[in-house]
Amino acid sequence: MCQLMDTATTTASMQNDCETESSSFWSWWPSWRPTSMSLLKTAESKILACIQNDIWARFVTLPNQDRIWTLSVTNKAAPKPAEQASKTPLVMVHGFGGGVGLWIRNLDALSRSRTVHAFDLLGFGRSSRPHFPSDAAKAEEQFVNSVEQWRQSVGVENMVLLGHSLGGYLATSYAIQHPSRVSHLILVDPWGFPERAKPTTNESQGTEVVKRPTLPRWAKAIVTVVSLFNPLAVIRAAGPWGPGLVNRFRPDFKRKFEDLFDDNTMTEYIYHCNAQNPSGEVGFRAMSETLGWAKRPMLQRVHLLPPSMPVTMFYGAQSWMDSSSGDRVAEIRGQAHTRVLLIDHASHHVYADEPEEFNRMVEKICKSVD
Repeated sequence: MCQLMDTATTTASMQNDCETESSSFWSWWPSWRPTSMSLLKTAESKILACIQNDIWARFVTLPNQDRIWTLSVTNKAAPKPAEQASKTPLVMVHGFGGGVGLWIRNLDALSRSRTVHAFDLLGFGRSSRPHFPSDAAKAEEQFVNSVEQWRQSVGVENMVLLGHSLGGYLATSYAIQHPSRVSHLILVDPWGFPERAKPTTNESQGTEVVKRPTLPRWAKAIVTVVSLFNPLAVIRAAGPWGPGLVNRFRPDFKRKFEDLFDDNTMTEYIYHCNAQNPSGEVGFRAMSETLGWAKRPMLQRVHLLPPSMPVTMFYGAQSWMDSSSGDRVAEIRGQAHTRVLLIDHASHHVYADEPEEFNRMVEKICKSVD
């Protein structure tokens, strides 16, 4: 099990950050939702105590004063620190409802030979939670602009860019807009690539044939009601029952990390990440259609990635995400370097389900860069 973090491994800023609590509608009713940024910070600190390498945890302030919570991890036992510093860093972007703590099985292994940066996306985790527009393109642009402003503030010239789920979608959008900054794009079970299936026409009879079964009326009613709210509204609406709700419906998060924590550390972290004032999920909702399809599917844009940019896509063999989107990306890119890999025994959270294989493959990609 993990021990409390050695203060020598991090900066004073991690212990002394002054974080403002949410000023949202819900903030006047603190007893209803047992959460706060302080409790999120405490849960995250327990997770980061597992990191053995040197970690610099701090807020990176953007030009508009939004703050991005950032971890930079380096190998304190590296035989040639200068050589490690000169290598292209790996930048890791989490998925919907996640945060930097979910990379706990990967940060040490992947920082053996180069610096690894991980940050909480704007509107998620401990990062600022600004207003997001309801327009899909504008919401996406706000996310991508924050990543570019973060890169400039941190001083990263080039990177191996890795994104999981929603992070994979945003990483691809970033790579399209800022191709000179991405040495290799790694997409892990990325969200938002396929186009929503449309009814097909039976030419002989002139009738429409829908390839999936019609939802029953009660299910349509539930989908309609749920679509009126933000995706994680139920966690906040559950009030004091919220933490138990996460434990009940996402017991897999506890299992994935049970050798590190014998309590509810990970599910508490997930709860506190998502029980705060909704912001990033508002942006996600703007970008998505009913049942989670992207309004602006990435398959329509992957041809804009430069052919010279290598792309590797990881899918969990047991994931609900359809790996055929990866095959379609390779098809669209033609002769460009594109690899699609299935990770056996892994579900959507590939990096946590099969961390050793995931780390090995990512490290191999990084070594191919420099």
